[in-house]
Amino acid sequence: VQLQASGGGLVQPGGSLRLSCAASGFTFSSSWMYWARQAPGKRLEWVSTINMASGWTDSTDFVRGRFTSSRDTAKNMLYLQMVSLKPEDTALYYCATECQRNPSGDFRCDYMGQGTQVTVSS
Repeated sequence: VQLQASGGGLVQPGGSLRLSCAASGFTFSSSWMYWARQAPGKRLEWVSTINMASGWTDSTDFVRGRFTSSRDTAKNMLYLQMVSLKPEDTALYYCATECQRNPSGDFRCDYMGQGTQVTVSS
């Protein structure tokens, strides 16, 4: 399994970014895919989920209405469109698969790419 996120950068508050994730090495079109993020000194945090077969998505409350997940199964690509970015969105963003929340509440993924840094600052 290989996952490579890209598209991060420095953006001012209120700005937008579009993250991309290239996936290979597994049956992408029938998988559940996730976006997660980790800020310095904080735990990995679930951002959104997308079912690659149906396109069904869900996201955490603090990004709902601002972040949108989408996919292109023909290209094995996953996207995260982020608008109205806030300084608290600053983190390393990962695309991932085979994720779950363990009994202690921690979000864990068996496969994650290297991540792409998003920094929201004026």
